[in-house]
Amino acid sequence: EPLFRSKVLRTENVLHLLGSLQQNARGNYKDEAVKAVVGCIVMTRYNNRTYRVDDIDWTKNPQQTFDTKEGPITYIKYYKDHYQKDIRDLNQPLLVCRPRERDIRVGRTDNLYLIPELCFLTGLTDDIRSNFSIMKDLASEMKLDPAKRVANLNEFMRNMSRHPQVQKEMGQWGLKFSEALVEIDARQVQPERVIHGNNIRSNVNPMTADFSREMRDKTMFKAVQIRSWVVVCTRRDMQNAQDFVRELMCVGPPMGVTMQQPQLVALDDDRVGSYINGLKNIPRETEMLMAVFPNNRKDRYDSLKKVACVDMGLHTQVMLGRTISNKKNLKSVATKVAIQMNCKLGGEAWAVEIPLQGVMCIGYDTYHDCRQKGLSAGGFVASLNKSLTRWYSRVGFHQTHQELGSALKTHLALSMKQYQEENNAVPERILFFRDGVSDGQLLQVQEWEVGQIQSLLTEMFPGREPQLAFVVVTKRISARFFSVDNRGGAYQNPPPGTVIDNNVTRPERYDFYLVSQSVRQGTVAPTHFNVIHDTTTLKPEHMQRLSYKLTHLYFNWPGTIRVPAPCQYAHKLAFLAGQSLHTEPHKRLATTLFYL
Repeated sequence: EPLFRSKVLRTENVLHLLGSLQQNARGNYKDEAVKAVVGCIVMTRYNNRTYRVDDIDWTKNPQQTFDTKEGPITYIKYYKDHYQKDIRDLNQPLLVCRPRERDIRVGRTDNLYLIPELCFLTGLTDDIRSNFSIMKDLASEMKLDPAKRVANLNEFMRNMSRHPQVQKEMGQWGLKFSEALVEIDARQVQPERVIHGNNIRSNVNPMTADFSREMRDKTMFKAVQIRSWVVVCTRRDMQNAQDFVRELMCVGPPMGVTMQQPQLVALDDDRVGSYINGLKNIPRETEMLMAVFPNNRKDRYDSLKKVACVDMGLHTQVMLGRTISNKKNLKSVATKVAIQMNCKLGGEAWAVEIPLQGVMCIGYDTYHDCRQKGLSAGGFVASLNKSLTRWYSRVGFHQTHQELGSALKTHLALSMKQYQEENNAVPERILFFRDGVSDGQLLQVQEWEVGQIQSLLTEMFPGREPQLAFVVVTKRISARFFSVDNRGGAYQNPPPGTVIDNNVTRPERYDFYLVSQSVRQGTVAPTHFNVIHDTTTLKPEHMQRLSYKLTHLYFNWPGTIRVPAPCQYAHKLAFLAGQSLHTEPHKRLATTLFYL
């Protein structure tokens, strides 16, 4: 876990939020309360701990009792005795926090109940995000630049090293902390070249790894024609929708994306049922549905995505009315949406040079299902072409605290079959990038998941199994790296493509750190790659170079991201399934990035 972490704490407690929801509720107050609170992180100021809210129990209140070692006690008396807190609202419901994995490991398996009045919301509201001055002030406090962060770290180490209790403890072992940062050798991977349509190539800025400027006036690496599509919106948003469609049809052709005029469907109201009825009445040959929502109500979004992605196998593009009402940014928004629509329908935005032959890259990530208790959605994506720009995507559901069962084998078998159909060959090497694994799960992943993959490959291709590398990718790490300016000695962020594979890596592991991004504010965060299984003949520098190449191939961002693209695609897929679909999507969508 990171040594320092910032969290925005709001002055509003959960009881205040519930009260305002009750006053302004249009429909069922309890449903709206659940939508607003469940999934939020709250902080209890009496012990400065954070909790994720999993449910609201409307049958409980602070006057009820719970069991302790000394016997039953009411919540009112417990908080008065232990924290000197007086609970004023005696009839408020209780917030439910289910045990996390770390809780279960130490034996706590019961639900935890919190008092809304004593829980403060964390995170930012839309109103706060839209306030420029607040966001600027927050950024200056939360996003420390390298020089300030190094100064803070040095001060922290000095204070800790000089603390009498620390000196006593360390002295018993003959140890002491170094007060200086560790100096290590690093190297920068060669900057990439982006490939556009018609094999036009452009260099990527080595200091920013951003190629949005290079994308201007270039065609897509593979562009599609959109022949039949429908736009559904309320009558109030119709004019803005028409203006946006006009802009889309202007920016598309220069990128190679040609669009026919869409069918426009006007709804009388913004009820969920109205959108679903509009969706079900579109022509059968429709390739893409664009829905314009007046706000970001989750139930409306979930319902539309489930009907389209699960029942109909239809690609969707959801827009907010306020996004397309801002005429000043309309061209920029239309350009990004045209790229998204192209990629959702099987197009490919750009590529980089991939010298390896016969390689399949796989990404896997999990996301806890927000509705089905105890279940996790697993997103699986596998590359289908040489340029690693076309993907096969599957979703499976499994118990959160159990190993992945046969789903992983099924996904891999289907992706191998699809690869064979499209390439008339079997991949020579498989690089499996696994996200979402803690150190405590490494042995389980190595024994179970790697074992499952190996057994399937032996079963499918006896005597000629593809070579396999299994790489665990971790973003939530405490390590931070700083480069030193040769001229003035100032601390700064390492440039994108920086690789660290010595001194701070473990001698018993095949691992490395990669800084793949640049940041405008704050300190850049590296990503840790741990190769826990490898039968390929790739040298470490080739593995590092390919990992960096893959960070360029996420089509929602014309630049590098923190993880290889298959990890990010797998996360997006698992998130959509766990948040909105709650079941497997239609098989017709498996060879497209419908979740982008």
